Amino acid sequence: MDGIIDILILMFTAIFIENFIFAKFYGCCPFLGVSEKPGTALGMGMAVTFVMTVASAVTWTVYEFLLAPFGLDYLKTIAFILVIAGLVQFIEMFLRRFVPSLYSSLGIFLPLITTNCAVLGAALVNIQNGYNFIQSVAFGFSAALGFTMAIVVFAGVRVRLQFANPPKAFKGMPIALVTAGLIAMAFMGFSGMSIG
Repeated sequence: MDGIIDILILMFTAIFIENFIFAKFYGCCPFLGVSEKPGTALGMGMAVTFVMTVASAVTWTVYEFLLAPFGLDYLKTIAFILVIAGLVQFIEMFLRRFVPSLYSSLGIFLPLITTNCAVLGAALVNIQNGYNFIQSVAFGFSAALGFTMAIVVFAGVRVRLQFANPPKAFKGMPIALVTAGLIAMAFMGFSGMSIG
């Protein structure tokens, strides 16, 4: 029972307290680039969720059974990037074949998942914190859910901003960055929580 509670605490922490976008600032490129429409943002979030969850499982396995036993710890970043790149290629082929509308709407940002520091960050945090396999998968999935929640919420706010009339100097990306900062400040309220 304690193990399940620990996993739930880990998941809550990854989603709200240590949100990859609003607390750690990982993955800001797709956050700002794909958040103009909620549908596209949700599609990107789902793709990142799949890649980050599977990448957490595969990179943990590669590290524990290939890199660590042979003293190749120093290659983990390169190995993890290769694993993530392979997963993203799989996603890209799948979306091109079965969901072409989402594939075209994600555009250049789909291949950028390969270099999305949120995906690589999840894999590295799993190893750094010494998580076991279940914890790694739960953390990767939860961090991706937090990323998805952040990008969808921000997309909804950006849709509303289209009807706003900010001063000329704030139109476009400046008002988006100010808005992202305000949302991040709201999420900082979770950082004072003590769980467990």
